[in-house]
Amino acid sequence: MIKRVVFVAGVAAGYLFGTPSGRRQLDKMKLWAVDVWHDPRVQEHVQEYEAQAAAFAKKQGAAVWEKAVDSAKSAVSSSTTKYPTNDASPTVVEPILDADDANPGQR
Repeated sequence: MIKRVVFVAGVAAGYLFGTPSGRRQLDKMKLWAVDVWHDPRVQEHVQEYEAQAAAFAKKQGAAVWEKAVDSAKSAVSSSTTKYPTNDASPTVVEPILDADDANPGQR
């Protein structure tokens, strides 16, 4: 079934891009798409969904920021301490830095 769909899509693309009548049909489809996009009813929906997306991003931005900060803090705290021992003070381990880490863009 997938092979048939791919074959039909290839034939359609070959017709649209390879023949003069296909290119005329493609131009008609482009004009139709532009007309639909600029229709005021469509633009009302576009503006509505843009506003919803912006509100969602603002609402979720703070939560994502807090999660990133918590993740960074836990990653830093877990990478600077050695395995917990029985004594009260953990041993601090310096992060390993080699030449590739110091100059990531140069090789």
